[in-house]
Amino acid sequence: MNVLEVIGRGVVQQLAYVGGLTTQFWSGLTAVPRVLPLVGRRGRWSAAIRQMCAIGVDALPMVAIVSACGGFILAIQSASELSQFGAMQLVIDIVVIAFTRELGPLLTAIVVSGRSGSAFSAEIGTMVVTEEIDALRTMAIDPIELVLTPKYLASMVVVPCLTIMSSAFAILAGAGFMYLSRNMTLPIFLRYAAQAVVLRDIVMGLLKSVVFATIIAQVGCMEGFRVSGGPEAVGKSATSAVVKSTFLVIFADLFITTMFYLLGSK
Repeated sequence: MNVLEVIGRGVVQQLAYVGGLTTQFWSGLTAVPRVLPLVGRRGRWSAAIRQMCAIGVDALPMVAIVSACGGFILAIQSASELSQFGAMQLVIDIVVIAFTRELGPLLTAIVVSGRSGSAFSAEIGTMVVTEEIDALRTMAIDPIELVLTPKYLASMVVVPCLTIMSSAFAILAGAGFMYLSRNMTLPIFLRYAAQAVVLRDIVMGLLKSVVFATIIAQVGCMEGFRVSGGPEAVGKSATSAVVKSTFLVIFADLFITTMFYLLGSK
């Protein structure tokens, strides 16, 4: 097998994966109305609520710790350089803008991918290995509606909420640093922070969080449905779900940031 055949086979496999992911996304999207509270089926939306607790509430402590540490570190690194020019106030702008635009959605997505993306893949992969998915199809029950859609809907709801909390904890950590280093009180810090943030930054962060939630849920479930073999395949699918979702999240972040930059420069 020559180099061209290897490259061609790899490209075809990746295109097939993207095609399968797109088909799964559309199937899950069309099944969302049947999972919504009140208008959907009770068993479906109650499962979505349980997933919201598992994805969002259980992940909040880790998101808070990671974001607070990141905000404090960013404030320290910024202050070490800006203090030479007497521009310590810009530390507030850097922390606020960085987390509302970039680091808040990105850190949240990485945490959720490591916690929930792998869990999605392992859960569905176990169902595939034990032939539960085949049993659902035999009973004319759509596995996408029963298994994937509640996870997808829950991710779409809680990941933006976690992103907001991530930015809030990072900003509070920056406020703590400014109080310790410059004795700046919280009301003054928040006033400067409100002047630094604009609606465009918030919209960008929330848009990214929605896209990241879609990627994490769809890739995690896709890897689970693709499991074949024994228990080892389940572990490999969980690892693959984290790796692929993290890569796609970073790539999507690059794409969205570039689009906003090009639109803003016109």
